[in-house]
Amino acid sequence: MGLTWMLVVIVGCVALAACIAAVVLRPMRAERRRLRPLANSRRLTLLPEYARAVRARTIAAVVTIVLLAVMLAGSVIVAARPTGLPTAATQYGGGDPEDVMLCVGAPTTDPAVNAALAYFASQVDTFGTQRIGMTSSNRRVIPLTRDYQYAKQTLSDYARPADQRGDVAAFSAPVSYVDYSANLDDLLTLCLTGFPDFEQTTAQRRSLIYVGPDTAPSGGPALFTADRLRDLAATGGVQLNAVITGQDSGGLASLAGATGGRALPAGPSVVASLDDIRDHPPAAKFSEEADGATAPETPDVPVLIALAAAVALAGWPMVQRR
Repeated sequence: MGLTWMLVVIVGCVALAACIAAVVLRPMRAERRRLRPLANSRRLTLLPEYARAVRARTIAAVVTIVLLAVMLAGSVIVAARPTGLPTAATQYGGGDPEDVMLCVGAPTTDPAVNAALAYFASQVDTFGTQRIGMTSSNRRVIPLTRDYQYAKQTLSDYARPADQRGDVAAFSAPVSYVDYSANLDDLLTLCLTGFPDFEQTTAQRRSLIYVGPDTAPSGGPALFTADRLRDLAATGGVQLNAVITGQDSGGLASLAGATGGRALPAGPSVVASLDDIRDHPPAAKFSEEADGATAPETPDVPVLIALAAAVALAGWPMVQRR
């Protein structure tokens, strides 16, 4: 287990030591002067009823002190932002939370794109901590989100035939340029920038899944080169995958291989290709040795322990009355 803010633990320990010192060093003369002398006190202390009362009081004091100490320890650990403990956030997908960006480089009328949209519309029902987004050639259609209902509805809308979409916004607006022509490297870079803080590695695993042709139309100069795109993907820890429609020129395969991803043909089954990609997600970055700057926080266990201690402390008086 690691702690992001060790200073919180130090402050908590100092506060606990101060409380103990205040109790131990507090003068008791005034309290002793208020005690009323009793005759035959030795005979009184030998009574079984007295022994039971003392034992019950001692047990109550010990239990209360232990529960308060557990509550304090749990609260301090949670405030210190622990990492490396079991948590629900690392049980989905075999590791850290994952961000998935679907990058579409062909119109929705393309059978492969349509199949990919339908595939992810059904996949979001299985998501737990993942975020999903979608980018078209010139629009961020779905920003990364955990609003699975919204994502599923949007993906399903675009998977329907154009005449059945109603008032759904255009998937990609037609844009004309004077000295520029849209190209694959710029599209992939646009998709990559959909990850928050894309210029640095984060605790979230990042998977970019491109669906479209492996082509670079001729025209104006590109804003980003293939080398620059590869550097951005490596810096941000993004795994680039591709489902290629049409002829494979090898460019996407090279880029996918450099980032630990896969480049697969759309035929004969887009679903099989996407299943293969999803079966090989980015490697989990989370480890017990990871520092607090990159490892996800795991407060679940100390929170549950502190809450259990609080509930036990609240219910202890009822146990005593029995």
